[in-house]
Amino acid sequence: MTKKFLSGAAVSVAMMLAASGGSAVAGPVTDEMLLNAASDTHNVLTYGLDMEGHRFSKLDAINTNNVKNLVPAWSFSFGGEKQRGQEAQPLVVDGVIYTTASYSRLFAVNAKTGEKLWEYDARLPDGIMPCCDVINRGAAIYGDMIYFGTLDAKLVALNRMTGKVVWKKTVEDYQAGYSITAAPIVVKGKVIVTPAGGEFGVVGKVFAYDAKTGDEVWSRPLVEGNIGTFHGKPSTMSGKRNATWPGDMWKTGSSTAWNGCTYASDVNLLLCGVGNPGPWNSHLRPGDNLYSASAVAIDADNGEIKWHYQHTPNEGWDFDSMGTVMAFDMNEGGKEIKAAGHFDKNGFFYVYNRTNGKLLGAYPFVSKITWAKGIDMKTGRPEFIADNRPGVPPKEGGKGQSVFTAPNFLGGNNWMPPSYDPQTGLFYVSANEWGMDIWNEPINYKKGAAYLGAGFTIKPIYNDHVGVLRAVDPKTGKIVWEQNNKAPLWGGVLSTAGGLVFTGTPEGYLKAFDAKTGKELWKFQTGSGVVGSPITWEQDGEQYVAVVSGWGGAVPLWGGEVAKLVKHFTQGGSLWVFKLPART
Repeated sequence: MTKKFLSGAAVSVAMMLAASGGSAVAGPVTDEMLLNAASDTHNVLTYGLDMEGHRFSKLDAINTNNVKNLVPAWSFSFGGEKQRGQEAQPLVVDGVIYTTASYSRLFAVNAKTGEKLWEYDARLPDGIMPCCDVINRGAAIYGDMIYFGTLDAKLVALNRMTGKVVWKKTVEDYQAGYSITAAPIVVKGKVIVTPAGGEFGVVGKVFAYDAKTGDEVWSRPLVEGNIGTFHGKPSTMSGKRNATWPGDMWKTGSSTAWNGCTYASDVNLLLCGVGNPGPWNSHLRPGDNLYSASAVAIDADNGEIKWHYQHTPNEGWDFDSMGTVMAFDMNEGGKEIKAAGHFDKNGFFYVYNRTNGKLLGAYPFVSKITWAKGIDMKTGRPEFIADNRPGVPPKEGGKGQSVFTAPNFLGGNNWMPPSYDPQTGLFYVSANEWGMDIWNEPINYKKGAAYLGAGFTIKPIYNDHVGVLRAVDPKTGKIVWEQNNKAPLWGGVLSTAGGLVFTGTPEGYLKAFDAKTGKELWKFQTGSGVVGSPITWEQDGEQYVAVVSGWGGAVPLWGGEVAKLVKHFTQGGSLWVFKLPART
């Protein structure tokens, strides 16, 4: 008979679980638990807090009356010199917080005390090529394993008790420009992962891996003309080759779903936002260039595309559509509609039927849009303003005609996930008001090199603010309330049954607002910019709120004149946890 011994980390976890009275899991995480994650207030089981990505919690112990009393319970430093942007959303399972950090690190921390249980630090090669900082947005949990992607485009499965590697797969070639920064999700025993690399002329794909073995189940290319796989064999082509891409450009069409997917279980669809086509210079690729700048619905079982909606055909401003595509139910005229909502970089908030992709509404959620007059509800296509497309570069080389475009390529909303509150019926979104001078330049594809064909300078539109937290009614597009912020807002949003909306600011604050009125009710200075996504859970009869702090991401790297507003912000890397003071 062989004896099995727990490692020191596993013993720590086991002892902590025995002492914890708050967990509702205390065993392997199952498909049923993930599907019902919204009802499990003791744990945060998936990115987005539920499979649809609502980022809403039913907890109300912390509410509009007492949030002003919220205080730190503890903070945990990621340590070392690996600061940079911290865009993660933590998970909480069995009284353990799991959070990723910059440079492809993963930590397990005692949720009660802040004690580190284990750390996994990926050994990254020197040649990684992330476009927009060395960030990681989160992990996924299934069974007794935890999964996350790395900057060298690997998917790693760890034992969540010990942090030991169970399996590791190379998803794509990092030397071609691929990386993984999005949090995976687990759907019906499959890990769904979406590599990035749109600025390097890669071919975007969604992958599904067997959660237990790491075997690839299917892959779905997001550039029309490429062929998917199913159980290791070629399956079907995405769309029709050369239907919307000229020549061989389908081989370098970018279109990565770099911010991940959500899952609508009632229709068994992955809802994935797809990024920019490559190169940025749209004059080189006449046509709609599917499935770039689109919402794409994919059958979770076999990877087949069931519907798509393209927000910006022949996109020419880097208006990715990789923002969260969120399933929600909308009552209109006494009829329940299976809807989905999406805030696009291009400045419009889209609502469509999630069963077929039919457009139900398209509303501006920023104050200035220069590239289109609006969205034609009959055709679903933008009403382009021709003069606002960057010009064709001269044949002899040099710049094409420069135009001022708003929003800029960092978008009205970027990766930052919004929240949907079923109590108020409102979406809460981190928006930004900024524009850019943009021009086209000649470009040729070279493996591993930037594939833009454009230049730009980002500029603020208003003197007193860039960021705006907005509450938006999906039935009408009406902005119910807004709160301005001087620096750009670059973090996710959380709403709760306590009538609260939480989000962070680059100035270092985690803030709480009244969900109905937008009044600021509380803030706490974390010491570095907050660009992560807050969470909440209950343990031992108390409600906790947590957020990762650490300034970075795309803004200080690409922000042009706006970057000057934030150049003095302090970098960091820490996890902060808050609760109400103990009653005496």
